[in-house]
Amino acid sequence: MKEEQFHFIGICGTAMGSVAAGMVERGYRVTGSDQAVYPPMSTFLESKGITITEGYRAENIPDDATTVVIGNAISRGNAEAEAVLNRRLLYRSLPEVLKEYFLRGHRNLVVSGTHGKTTTSSLLAWLFESAGKNPSFMIGGIPSNFGQGARFTDSEFVILEGDEYDTAFFDKRSKFLHYLPEIVVINNIEFDHADIYDSLDEIKLTFERQLKVVPENGVAYINGDDENCLSVAKDAPCPIKTVGMGESCALQIQNVIYEPGGSRFDLDGDSYELPMVGEFNVRNAAMAVMAGKSGGLSVGEIQKGLLGFTGIARRQEERGSVNGIAVVDDFAHHPTAIKLAIQALRQRYEGRRLWVIFEPRSNTTRRNIFQDDLAAALSLADLVVLPKVPDPEKVAEEERLNPEKLVADIRKNGKEAWYLGEVEEIVSHTVAQSQTGDVLAVLSNGGFDDIHPRLLAALEK
Repeated sequence: MKEEQFHFIGICGTAMGSVAAGMVERGYRVTGSDQAVYPPMSTFLESKGITITEGYRAENIPDDATTVVIGNAISRGNAEAEAVLNRRLLYRSLPEVLKEYFLRGHRNLVVSGTHGKTTTSSLLAWLFESAGKNPSFMIGGIPSNFGQGARFTDSEFVILEGDEYDTAFFDKRSKFLHYLPEIVVINNIEFDHADIYDSLDEIKLTFERQLKVVPENGVAYINGDDENCLSVAKDAPCPIKTVGMGESCALQIQNVIYEPGGSRFDLDGDSYELPMVGEFNVRNAAMAVMAGKSGGLSVGEIQKGLLGFTGIARRQEERGSVNGIAVVDDFAHHPTAIKLAIQALRQRYEGRRLWVIFEPRSNTTRRNIFQDDLAAALSLADLVVLPKVPDPEKVAEEERLNPEKLVADIRKNGKEAWYLGEVEEIVSHTVAQSQTGDVLAVLSNGGFDDIHPRLLAALEK
């Protein structure tokens, strides 16, 4: 056992817990605390021999702690954070710990962008796994092929979902600036995270900074059809390769065929098949293909890996079907992501009536900055249901999304829409109005009060 003692504040977060377990496997002593300690993360950490304390108190920090890791969700005023500052202890953010203990000296492939990060990084990790490379990875979702969102191995390859969100209360830079990338993917750039960014220009600036830490012997693959990506890459010091469907792209996605069970496309002189539908999934796969090739994978290894990919939890995941009515779970919450999700659902469930039950839960969609954009995106469905805005008190009233107006605007666009408030009311109404063949798509970046099993149970009745 090494002498260093690490204490994690907010240890039960997926990334925090995974890194804490990785530190134990590397021989360090680890303790942690969190406000909410519950399975599966609590039992996973306990199985690694990590002592977890529920609740935040100054005395939770061991006297011999050499480094305290402060999670992104921790703010000033937290009892342990205040104790760290008062005791002048060495503290680090989670991305800093990743950089120093897991990434330095490795081949790090970082997938970034407003949309498609989780799918692309999951695909990329699976391509390396399928090829026998046993990669480390840290992803913001649960790839079905792995059943976990993070692991750390002895492989030279590390696949990271690169988040532009800030690092910690004491470091407002984007997380991905710490990740020592050899290869970067930028899928697209749009305005998001209205709680920490004031404008699209601020978001573009952080992506410009990301490209400034890619080495000369690395490469960045950017969406050549996205003007914001082209803009941030204009003066980048690293090699840039554009990927997209436009003729101006250096690597053009061609001969795309969409089928109910998958998609086919050509890229860089080779053909690929993917068991996922929708243009955005083809774009995600194209980025994974090129990043995989840059990492040394052969075309054959990539083709085999794509065919074996089984998807991601909460990305167009069909949770069940009763009497010919399908209940689908999707994470989409930005207007563009909603449009793309609806487009893919139309291709997958061709000719069927599509419901979208949308929960405006993210820090951005709770605000009215996308009031009109959400109306346009949701109007692509046949029927729309909206609940009340979660935790409305966290947003000033004059900045808050107006769901009643959103419903009125969707109706003006010729689609049926309802504002129903509570989940119980939503389930009752939707099940009563649904017909055989309908698709009930639930779009939320949260748990939405377990609406999926409640819909399925009500349909059974």
